[in-house]
Amino acid sequence: MTRINENYLKLKASYLFSDIAKRVTAFQEANPEKSIIKLGIGDVTEPLPAACREAFHNAIDEMGTREGFHGYGPEQGYEFLRKAIALNDFQARGADIDPDEIFVSDGAKCDSGNFQEIFADDIKIAIPDPVYPVYVDTNVMAGRTGANIDDRYEGFVYLEATPENGYIPAIPEEKVDLIYLCFPNNPTGATATKEQLKMWVDYAKDCDALILFDAAYVAFIRDESLPRSIYEIEGAKEVAIEFRSFSKNAGFTGTRCAYTVVPKDLKAVDESGTEHSVHALWNRRHCTKFNGVSYPVQKAAEAIYSQEGKKEIRSLTDFYLENAKVVRSAVEALGFSCVGGDNSPYIWVNANRPSWDFFDVLLNEAGVVTTPGAGFGRCGENHIRISAFNSRSNIDEAMKRINHALTAKA
Repeated sequence: MTRINENYLKLKASYLFSDIAKRVTAFQEANPEKSIIKLGIGDVTEPLPAACREAFHNAIDEMGTREGFHGYGPEQGYEFLRKAIALNDFQARGADIDPDEIFVSDGAKCDSGNFQEIFADDIKIAIPDPVYPVYVDTNVMAGRTGANIDDRYEGFVYLEATPENGYIPAIPEEKVDLIYLCFPNNPTGATATKEQLKMWVDYAKDCDALILFDAAYVAFIRDESLPRSIYEIEGAKEVAIEFRSFSKNAGFTGTRCAYTVVPKDLKAVDESGTEHSVHALWNRRHCTKFNGVSYPVQKAAEAIYSQEGKKEIRSLTDFYLENAKVVRSAVEALGFSCVGGDNSPYIWVNANRPSWDFFDVLLNEAGVVTTPGAGFGRCGENHIRISAFNSRSNIDEAMKRINHALTAKA
């Protein structure tokens, strides 16, 4: 009989959002008359921007002609989109990123999970806690950890984000090879300053380490003093890979388009100590395992950078941030401390009780779905994450329900 990859057996029994879905289904089956408002998973609710829809339609019409038909495109992405990304997301902010350092893909989740494949099995990895589960699970699957003991895998260096440090993890005391960072953070919504990111870049250079920087939520930053890219930090091109997404800023969660920046300056070594280009290795992996994002989707993504597209993206992200402001205000009025909701669509609530218990209270008493912090790691215990991705009427109703449920119990 064919043997399995036993590293998969180290994974916790179920994925966080699958656990949530099962509890929600059980509640709905037991209470078919009650409506549920979902503020858990970070899926957007508002329609695609008009500029994107128009570009999408035009591209589909092109595909209906012999002259405009596109078959297989370049795996790295069409040049028109890579140029628009480089100019608007990086060069306009003083970050020297070239179009050919950009790889277009179908999701930041895929890229942030897959990038670890090009590194050795025995490297030392620093993982934030709490953390987006994909970073952890893909390295477990690759065999870089021991068993899961008390909600932590042997072999990782955990970077704790707690109320005491403002949910910004400190530089580890030991040397590591690969560092996962995410700002604005998922799940906490915390943001990092240029000074804080510079400390990480300097540490990575000192340790000959690489940073995998998840910047999927940068479109929500409103504080002009905060960096939008790690490449705004001097020296970052020598040590950092950055992941970006069109899912949350432009509503592409169902359309699928993202990109990863891999500077040509990045180097890693083989067992003999010989240096190799990380850019070249990722290009080889990308071309082998990915066939490219469709032409109409890339044309829709390019439209985000048009004058009208930029206005619509700003309006969309403003809408979700206004939702977040409503959530944060309601949560704080109930006496809870929290972070996020100002430069992020997530509000990280210190519930001061076991997170799954609080999740169940909000589900069963208010009919509101959140995300229990324990699902993001040991430091997530006693917290929940509330997402601002929903309609304004649902956000208002959810906060009324939560207020009633919690004040009635008081």
